[in-house]
Amino acid sequence: MSFGASRQVLTGVSCDIQAGQFVSLLGPSGCGKSTLLKLVAGLVSPTDGTLTVQGLAPEIARRSTCRVAFVFQEPNLLPWRTVAENIRLPLELQRVPRQEHRELIENSLRLIGLNLDDSRKRPRSLSGGMRMRVSLARALVTKPDILLMDEPFAALDDVLRQQLNEELVQIWMQYSWTGLFVTHNVSEAVFLSQRVLVMNKRPGTIAADIPVPFPYPRKPELRADPDFARLCGELSLRLREAAR
Repeated sequence: MSFGASRQVLTGVSCDIQAGQFVSLLGPSGCGKSTLLKLVAGLVSPTDGTLTVQGLAPEIARRSTCRVAFVFQEPNLLPWRTVAENIRLPLELQRVPRQEHRELIENSLRLIGLNLDDSRKRPRSLSGGMRMRVSLARALVTKPDILLMDEPFAALDDVLRQQLNEELVQIWMQYSWTGLFVTHNVSEAVFLSQRVLVMNKRPGTIAADIPVPFPYPRKPELRADPDFARLCGELSLRLREAAR
């Protein structure tokens, strides 16, 4: 993927992600992790090579039966809308019948730990963690086949970040969407994922594809396991090498 003749962002990227897998992307800043998510979402097109989602070009897959949702690093909530109205936005854009909205919104709120009283609030009255929960609920309301997440918890404190990681694992286990998660946090990548792809600095390519052997469900105690620490150490070393 290139932006102009002199700005090559990705080169020689080759990987397969199976339906229902949870995969994290680790790499130095500027290596093209977010660009790779946008390619999968069909927001941009590769300048060379082939990328398919369910066997189709991403933009065609998105228009057919494949539902793709994107969670950005910032919640990007509309300040004039309530929580429920923000969550409703993808349903409006996809022209889901109005009579189905209430049940879908309430289910999405329950998934991310908010209640009906929260649904009436506006973004300015929410904490940073609650705003990110709403952003996640907005992505989940359409019951996506693929959920793309670009450092969604980067701005949160570590305790809240760990809690949301645990909740995200539970939601993924329940609905089995395909997850592609960008992070700079090695522990987060290991806790969430079945595989971690380590990317080299720009132009980005995949330097390592590391399987994560721990079974699900993953409990908070996993973070204190020596094998967990050992894998985090291995990935940290790979990440430092990739940044050289």
